[in-house]
Amino acid sequence: MPERDIVSWNIMISGYISSKLIDEGRCLFDHMPDRDVVSWNTMISGYARIGQMDEALVIFNSMPEKNVVSFNALITGFLQNGNVKSAIELFERMPERDSASFSALTSGLIQNDELDKAVKILLKCRETEDKREDLVHAYNTLIAGYGQRGLVDEARRIFDQIPFDHNKRKGDARMFVRNLVTWNSMIMCYINSGDVFSARTLFDEMTERDTFSWNTMISAYVHLLNMEEASYLFHKMPNPDTLTWNSVISGYAQIGNLRSARQYFTRTPYKNLVSWNSIIAGYEKNGDYVGAIELFIEMQVEGEKPDRHTLSSVLSACAGSTALRQGRQIHQQVTKRVIPDLPVNNSLVTMYARCGAIVEAQTLFNEMKSQKDVISWNAMIGGYAFHGFAAEALELFGLMKRLKVLPTYITFISVLNACAHVGLVEEGQRQFESMVTEFGIEPRVEHYALLVDLVGRYGQLEEAMGLINRMPFQPDKAVWGALLAACRVHNNVDLARVAAEALMTLEPESSAPYVTLYNMYADAGRWDDAAEVRDVMDRNNIVKQTAYSWVDSAHSG
Repeated sequence: MPERDIVSWNIMISGYISSKLIDEGRCLFDHMPDRDVVSWNTMISGYARIGQMDEALVIFNSMPEKNVVSFNALITGFLQNGNVKSAIELFERMPERDSASFSALTSGLIQNDELDKAVKILLKCRETEDKREDLVHAYNTLIAGYGQRGLVDEARRIFDQIPFDHNKRKGDARMFVRNLVTWNSMIMCYINSGDVFSARTLFDEMTERDTFSWNTMISAYVHLLNMEEASYLFHKMPNPDTLTWNSVISGYAQIGNLRSARQYFTRTPYKNLVSWNSIIAGYEKNGDYVGAIELFIEMQVEGEKPDRHTLSSVLSACAGSTALRQGRQIHQQVTKRVIPDLPVNNSLVTMYARCGAIVEAQTLFNEMKSQKDVISWNAMIGGYAFHGFAAEALELFGLMKRLKVLPTYITFISVLNACAHVGLVEEGQRQFESMVTEFGIEPRVEHYALLVDLVGRYGQLEEAMGLINRMPFQPDKAVWGALLAACRVHNNVDLARVAAEALMTLEPESSAPYVTLYNMYADAGRWDDAAEVRDVMDRNNIVKQTAYSWVDSAHSG
């Protein structure tokens, strides 16, 4: 530069400081023909940022003229480096303070877990400066600080110390009264602690609310899945923004009310990527896989570009509906649009595995190398097991254990499924036992259903019944259904009656257990018992489903 003014020097010094090149910045500072207060303050902040407080203090003490920014920079530096005592002493020596002074001290004391000291200092300042709104900002920071630590009562005590002036004129910065941030901070404290009732009470007391106030309260109800209150507030809100719409869409999707979710989505005036992701994920999570895929297509027609979350959801939808062709198309989009992260890769492996494209699933799984988590392993093991590759599933499970990847309850569902496919009764029993003893995983009803199916299918019906009797919770229809199917295979009519009667209680409108039991009686020539089953069906108004048929016989009338 042919000519350099003081601004040029300051810009260069600030650039070096921002790049953490403090020595180069200091060299320029030392060679400046003239310095202003900005030059000095920049160097103080630079040294403070890297923890060289001795140098920062030297610069500060050498300044010919200090301003409030100089003090604030040094106070911030002391607090960032844990020197609370020096920060407070310097704060008390300040000839004047601004909003940043109070915020710097309060935030720094909170970071150093010295909230009580912050309270004492602010109370002392109020005696001489209680007409400044600067203090309100500091009090708001303190409320949030207590809230972050779960100290709601302390936060409320600070909140109550700030007067509630109904007559404060807008723009009057000289009044120490609650502002919107004060109310919103206290409401957030209650919500974060789970006390939505107190949050709502405070919300109802507010004479003025902003969009943040409304969204905070609506989101709290959505989080509780209380969509009645969330919807009530939504319709009371003067101007819902896109965040509000997205929150309600997500809430209705979470409770399985896709109709309402879709209605709100359709009415959303300005949809963004989150809007699309919320509705697509909602459809996928609720099992409407075709709807999720159709929404994804509509999203592209509208010109909205998907991100990782979108692609992961729609891949899960393709997996759920075994839509391999569409899954491959989504895979191409993944390759073009994003760098696949772990969730996306897991979704791809799951999609290919569920759709039976085992070679492609295995290729992707292997390409992940060390970037796998337990979900990746579960997806691959589950794919093998579901499609009858039992040996490969068990071999991969063995590798998983050797690599010290801790299995989950889902892993063992796949392992037991694999054992059932090839009749490895003893192996299945051993894996069931190791799940409890080796990995501390409590068996769920799904595990019992698979083990009952395994031992029952291979003729160990009494063992299957013993398993059911030893279950720590009530068997569900899958457990009794597995036993009934095994009894059908091995012609154990008496045990079949036990299973069928349990299913009749669990699914009173289903004809399946009646028809199965009837046919077993008919096969055994027990026509009186068969007739009794049909009579019970008639008395209970059970309509035979088309998928089930009676055994044809002249005696069946």
